[in-house]
Amino acid sequence: MSVETEVEEEGTVLVSGRLLADICRALPNRPVEISTDGVRATVVCGSSRFTLHTLPVEEYPSLPQMPNATGTVPGEVFASAAAQVAIAAGRDDTLPVLTGVRIEIEGDTVTLASTDRYRFAVREFLWKPENPEASAVALVPAKTLLDTAKALTSGDSVTIALSGSGAGEGLIGFEGAGRRTTTRLLEGDLPKYRTLFPTEFNSIAVIETAPFVEAVKRVALVAERNTPVRLSFEQGVLILEAGSSDDAQAVERVDAQLDGDDISIAFNPTFLLDGLSAIDSPVAQLSFTTSTKPALLSGRPAVDAEADEAYKYLIMPVRLSG
Repeated sequence: MSVETEVEEEGTVLVSGRLLADICRALPNRPVEISTDGVRATVVCGSSRFTLHTLPVEEYPSLPQMPNATGTVPGEVFASAAAQVAIAAGRDDTLPVLTGVRIEIEGDTVTLASTDRYRFAVREFLWKPENPEASAVALVPAKTLLDTAKALTSGDSVTIALSGSGAGEGLIGFEGAGRRTTTRLLEGDLPKYRTLFPTEFNSIAVIETAPFVEAVKRVALVAERNTPVRLSFEQGVLILEAGSSDDAQAVERVDAQLDGDDISIAFNPTFLLDGLSAIDSPVAQLSFTTSTKPALLSGRPAVDAEADEAYKYLIMPVRLSG
């Protein structure tokens, strides 16, 4: 990262990054002065003064070379897309492929995808490629992608640099707002996901997102660990249930529009809430084939508008016993 500053004497100093970050977060909104004296570095801000031990600069590892730029995307678009997709990435390090986000570049379109086997998130957006015929695929650690996207939101645009053969091979770089990040790619690839997303449905439900979210949260209070929330869609209404006859139970009713057959289906409430948060839309659309097959969640800007096809969240149902 680089920032504009007034330099009286050029030089390089190495200090503990964690300690310096903690100090910077605690400093008042005042000019900061940094100076060195032998093996010590001093940070002064207002009435605050910190003295840090320096480390041998020559022991700092060489940073990997930034790959050549592949294209640029607005910072807000990149941050939003990364957050929408990273939410569905796996967290089991014994399955490293599933902890990644797949970045697919085809000309002026970028597609991000992730899965933990229980849900699949896909987001497409347009960007400005350096080469109009660019085509590439990379698997990036989801946490790294999310942290990087958040750090670059203050910039107007983010440059994505994906390595090919030669220098920087096996790396992806992100640059914007004076920051530059490079990370190694994960080996492998996600399952072929496009055939998993259904294109024909027997039922499509439309619900206002905010009351839907609140209802799911309330009934989930009685859902024991790893037990689902049951959704029953009928004309004009959605009935949510959780709990069992031997324990606490909860029932909620929410207005909903249903086009097609009535359907009852159950989901992990956490996965459902993740998807409802990720669509970032005032209206949610759930599209079903059957109660035992994955449902497709997407957003609508309004009840009578078309669904936004840029983001899709496929969620596996939970089979109910009995």
